[in-house]
Amino acid sequence: MAKGKLSDRQRRMLDFIKIFSTESGYPPSIREIGSAVGISSTSVVNYNLNRLVEEGYLSRDQHVSRGLRLTEKFAEVAQQVVETIRIPIVGRIFASEPVPMPGTDSPMFGVEDAIEITRDMIPSSGEGLFALEVQGDSMIDAMVSDGDIVVMKSDPDWRNGDMVAVWLEDKEETTLKHIYREGDRVRLQPANPTMGPIYVENPQHLRVQGKVMLVVRQMD
Repeated sequence: MAKGKLSDRQRRMLDFIKIFSTESGYPPSIREIGSAVGISSTSVVNYNLNRLVEEGYLSRDQHVSRGLRLTEKFAEVAQQVVETIRIPIVGRIFASEPVPMPGTDSPMFGVEDAIEITRDMIPSSGEGLFALEVQGDSMIDAMVSDGDIVVMKSDPDWRNGDMVAVWLEDKEETTLKHIYREGDRVRLQPANPTMGPIYVENPQHLRVQGKVMLVVRQMD
């Protein structure tokens, strides 16, 4: 870790220490910190706490149980901690012709990967948000390219023109498209002039898994 630069794990440690200390009136234990940030090894927790001491964010009395105290320097990063949302990347979505969804034993599922954005980038709380990696180029005119990350909000309700992740239940296929109601059917519209729309004659077979809230461009 470069000097002065905190990892996501260390920022979450500081955030937890602040909240716990405020609510309880005393600092958390090593095991409580580890449990809060998903670290089972107390030695790993200790390593990160020592790095935070070295960086000046914590003071620590090794001879006192719960001997942690946030320093004034923590105030410099506290706002950043509060305003950052960590969003899990849970898999891929295909911006192309609908393709079969891989099984849940695929390596793309359960991967401990995430992106971080500031709260002002998205008009939503962190609740119900997840991220998907885009594959394909059917949405290029909507500024969504192959390899980009789309931040989604779990929401089955939608309006005409929303960009959504769609699950076609009867075909066990998934795709990313603009969605429109047209009488008794649904039109899934790509944003690529070389590709035609997809019509779903029986909307009962269609499930909207989420709406696109933000596109994170992958720069070369």
